[in-house]
Amino acid sequence: MLELSNKTNLLEQATYKYSLQDVENPNLYRDLYSYEDVPRVAFNHRRVPMGMPKDIWITDTSLRDGQQSVEPYTVEQIVELYKYMSRLAGPYGIIRQTEMFVYSKKDREAIARCKELGLEFPEITTWIRASKEDFKLVKDLGIRETGILVSCSDYHIFKKLKMSRKQAMDTYLSAVGEAFEAGVMPRCHLEDITRADFYGFVVPFVNELMKMSKDAGIPVRIRACDTMGYGVPYPEVALPRSVPGIIYGLQHYSDVPSEMLEWHGHNDFYKSVANASTAWLYGASAVNCSLLGIGERTGNVPLEAMVMEYASLRGSFDGMDPTVITEIAEYFKKEIGYEIPPMTPFVGRNFNVTRAGIHADGLLKDEEIYNIFNTEKILNRPVSVMLGKTSGLAGIAYWINQNYGLSGETAVDKRSDLVVKMKEWIDKEYEDGRQTTLSVSEIEEKIEEITNGKLARL
Repeated sequence: MLELSNKTNLLEQATYKYSLQDVENPNLYRDLYSYEDVPRVAFNHRRVPMGMPKDIWITDTSLRDGQQSVEPYTVEQIVELYKYMSRLAGPYGIIRQTEMFVYSKKDREAIARCKELGLEFPEITTWIRASKEDFKLVKDLGIRETGILVSCSDYHIFKKLKMSRKQAMDTYLSAVGEAFEAGVMPRCHLEDITRADFYGFVVPFVNELMKMSKDAGIPVRIRACDTMGYGVPYPEVALPRSVPGIIYGLQHYSDVPSEMLEWHGHNDFYKSVANASTAWLYGASAVNCSLLGIGERTGNVPLEAMVMEYASLRGSFDGMDPTVITEIAEYFKKEIGYEIPPMTPFVGRNFNVTRAGIHADGLLKDEEIYNIFNTEKILNRPVSVMLGKTSGLAGIAYWINQNYGLSGETAVDKRSDLVVKMKEWIDKEYEDGRQTTLSVSEIEEKIEEITNGKLARL
């Protein structure tokens, strides 16, 4: 039987309807996940078409998943981070939602304080246990959408919940029904989808969700959760590890519209950003992220990374203000006390800093040679150098000009007397056994000594 697809506008064979496979023993994919070895990537050479949605956006879990991995934020910190996200999101709300807890008095105070700001974006959503009491609590707080956990791999269903697949499905569907009764839109977190039996459980379960949604007249958002970071972005990879296959399958076999499809990934195998971008490319409108990538174990998808991915895929920030990323990083360091690894892209202390003298020489001639883009314009982070053992004359000259704001006729050249004397001093420091880089105060003190304070007065 042929049907005209309203997604591709092509005649397609009617989609096979998958039924729940209520197996007696769990499918743990031991050929892929032996536990005693690094997980294997298997290929089946089946390609699925790209299908970038018309609209893509970012959702945030910094105040839920992220907050579980650090010291709990104070109410004031939550409010400030929410304001930063709103500024970063821009007038079109590219950062569309953020999720929060609701259980403690502090959680509810933070939600109330954020709602009082009257900001359109990001919309405040929640994450709760699937119970009538919790759904009522969300409704009473004036929250439109909430996340609920619906673990979908046999690792969770058999080993953690001690249920059969049918029992798990019935439990989950009952919880969604209670959300509908409370008038709350459920966001179903399909935990551990990259170890789940996709056609034996995931697709039949989501099919039932879509039926219930249609009957109730309330949308259901599907969040595909790569809980352990096992997903891979390559084409022609076999399920359950294929990110393209998961996104395509949820759309093609369960009729989940792009705007109701969201990807949530972790970085255990360094693939979180690539997987999130792939989810966009293959049909998910939303990718779920955390500020600075803070989250369980190796972290979530870094929100700031997906801001850059958005701009690279769309050719525009579409109203987002990326300079806020630098302010957020400073807030985490100074107000929250979070130590950002120095080499972290976009937010780390060293992300656009060079130590090598030969690179500094290039920066002195034209910063575009060794800087990824105009970091001063885009992130309010001028390119810089760090003085140390390998800095060389060019690095010293660049540091002095940048630190003292010298340009044109006032700029020092790498052959100037000041630069040569600084180089002699630095070389002697390391010849005498120094191992660490030089601090700003040390360098400024030496420059003041050599110039008798003249440079500091410019």
